[in-house]
Amino acid sequence: MRALLLAGLMTVALPTMAEKLTIDRIYSDPGLSGPTPRGLKISPDGTRVSFLRGRAEDQNQLDLWEYSVKDRSTRLLVDSKKLEPEGEQLSDAEKARRERARTAGLHGILDYQWSPDGARLLFPLNGELYLYDLAAPAAKAVRKLTRGGGFVLDPKISPKGRYVSFVRDQNLYVIDLASGKETRLTHDGGGTVHNGEAEFVAQEEMDRRTGYWWAPDDSLIAFERYDEADVPVVRRFEIYADRTDVVEQRYPAAGDPNVRVQLGLIAPGGGQPRWVDLGANPDIYLVRVDWTPAAKGLSYQRMARNQQRLDLQLVDTATLQQRTLLTETSATWINLNDDLRFLDGQQAFVWASERTGSKHLYLYGLDGKLLHPLSRGAWNVDGVLGVDEKAGRVYVASNKDFVPDKQIYALKLDGSDADAPQRISKRDGWHEAVFAKGGTFYVDTFSDPKTPPQVAVHAADGKFVAWIEPNALDARHPYAPYRDSHVLPEFGTITADDGQTLYYRLYKPLGFDPAKRYPVFDTFYGGPNAQLATRGWTDMFAEYMAQHGYVVFTLDNRGMARRGRAFSDVIHKQLGAAEVADQVAGIRWLKAQPWVDGKRIGTFGWSYGGYMNLMMLAKDSADLAGGVSVAPVTDWRLYDTFYTERYLGTPQQNPAGYTRSAVFAWLDGLTAPLFLAHGMADDNVLFANSTRLMAELQRRGIPFELMTYPGGKHGLSTPEMKKHAYRAIAAFFDEKVKGECGAQCVAAQAVPAAAKPAKAKPAGKPKTKAAATRP
Repeated sequence: MRALLLAGLMTVALPTMAEKLTIDRIYSDPGLSGPTPRGLKISPDGTRVSFLRGRAEDQNQLDLWEYSVKDRSTRLLVDSKKLEPEGEQLSDAEKARRERARTAGLHGILDYQWSPDGARLLFPLNGELYLYDLAAPAAKAVRKLTRGGGFVLDPKISPKGRYVSFVRDQNLYVIDLASGKETRLTHDGGGTVHNGEAEFVAQEEMDRRTGYWWAPDDSLIAFERYDEADVPVVRRFEIYADRTDVVEQRYPAAGDPNVRVQLGLIAPGGGQPRWVDLGANPDIYLVRVDWTPAAKGLSYQRMARNQQRLDLQLVDTATLQQRTLLTETSATWINLNDDLRFLDGQQAFVWASERTGSKHLYLYGLDGKLLHPLSRGAWNVDGVLGVDEKAGRVYVASNKDFVPDKQIYALKLDGSDADAPQRISKRDGWHEAVFAKGGTFYVDTFSDPKTPPQVAVHAADGKFVAWIEPNALDARHPYAPYRDSHVLPEFGTITADDGQTLYYRLYKPLGFDPAKRYPVFDTFYGGPNAQLATRGWTDMFAEYMAQHGYVVFTLDNRGMARRGRAFSDVIHKQLGAAEVADQVAGIRWLKAQPWVDGKRIGTFGWSYGGYMNLMMLAKDSADLAGGVSVAPVTDWRLYDTFYTERYLGTPQQNPAGYTRSAVFAWLDGLTAPLFLAHGMADDNVLFANSTRLMAELQRRGIPFELMTYPGGKHGLSTPEMKKHAYRAIAAFFDEKVKGECGAQCVAAQAVPAAAKPAKAKPAGKPKTKAAATRP
């Protein structure tokens, strides 16, 4: 507690001259949030905490570090620049993986894995594999395992530490660490066949980025084999400053065939694979694969194409006989999770389900019979963080006490406190916890609106043990010059049309005067599986807009995450209806506030938020001074099977729903000023979404402003693109919403017409497959 108090007191030692944020500074180095570790992992023996950290001169260049739990010291293990001074040359497959993992803007060491004895660390860099020996002298600590032969994907150390495995050129390989011998396990990968890889929709939509799984005793590898021959080939253009690439990609748009999936078993020494029977219907999703602790049982989760049925299967790996442990069904859709835990000490497993309308945990026997609930009530479990079988506890994350928060709770394995979990995290705000094996302690990354992310070790009961990174907001912190201009958000609620509660986050302008009336920057996402109105560290662009005279408002509408099924399921069969109704309710609430100028409200969204902005302008232009859409979905028929069909079904089953969910059915109502921006090499929400919108707006004579980014992917990941985009957004709001044209506006207007068309007054050679990714 004393250490926490000292860290808090350090925040007052700040410069007296307050500065306002600039867009250039937000997207420059060092990062304004401070030296925050990422990729935190605890060694299997619990003696070390490893993490990745950006460099002061380049926050996106990640190096590998460790923290010693015993002596509480931190040291750099691997300097990625020294190991690969020439920089990265990524394969197309790796570029696509990073886009799907939302790490396209990062470089250096992006992932790593501990050996089971806690003595070594495996990491990939620039397509090669390296093993770091913690006991070796620094000069000899790094061993290079591969040398050429092709770009390495998804490397792993086997559970007993005897092998390293990876995927190369669509086949699965292992290296025997004792002998150094490399063995190719599969031989038919190539063309449309992939071994050991997760297919596109698994990586992008199912949160499954691996396609193989080691048995706990190193005896077998379960692996996915998929064939995408039935998936239609889509040709799309990626437009760069100096070239245009024609990309041929097998992309399963809504209603199209998916890949054919198989699940095999193979020994690390090689041989013929044995195939698990996935059922008579080939049009299914293989969504999860897990081993039982004894390595005699392999479980997999099989989901129906309509995502309304999920079967948990258990396979005897000796005989390949299998049985169904349980089946989940839903009238709308089933959300996936990573909460399955097979217990070591009893023939049982922990299972998560939303069958009651809230996500809760249940304990089942291996015979498939329910033993008892582990949690229950009108609240939701976010996910399982750890299990301590000796103490009889399960640790979970939840927003039980306050919807915008994420806290850590303990539940008893015997179910005796299912409706009264014990909260172990102490501070209100946002906690991201990583538990040690066995749940003996955890590492917590905490933030709130006045505290940048801090990383500390805590005992399993929540007691503070030691700092890994206090990240004190003192005079040396990158954010220190802006601390005196820092605006703290307020949180509140309004009521949706159906009576459900909607949470908002509100920044009032710097120097707020309740007697004045201010313009509004209304920013939202609106889509499923997301929450923006959270009590974590600040949104820098929201801070920028608040410091420059705007009320900044964010409302989480129905359909979004962490609120239960009654809240989410209203979007089933039609998107852009309930979500827009809720955002319109937010506009009505803003107009009722005496410090809001109701004629100066503008909206902004990116991706699904860009789609939402278009729908808002089309359905409620009378209440808006203008809006910005970046990389918007405009027609859900262009989007992938798994994501789109979850909510809308197929276009063949629900043609009216697809038509009414697309923006084109509503465009005649779009009369407020629109600024549209899109990356011209976006392989997530394809640029075709915006080109079709442009053509339709032109056909109807609807004016709009446009900014396109050559080579830009979905997140416009380079600092230069981000700076340019956010300057343009701020300039649009200053001119159209605030009603003034400052330096940003003048600069934006000075861009040549070839790059930015004049504003209207309101009234090659085919490449190998890349991948489109989720909004």
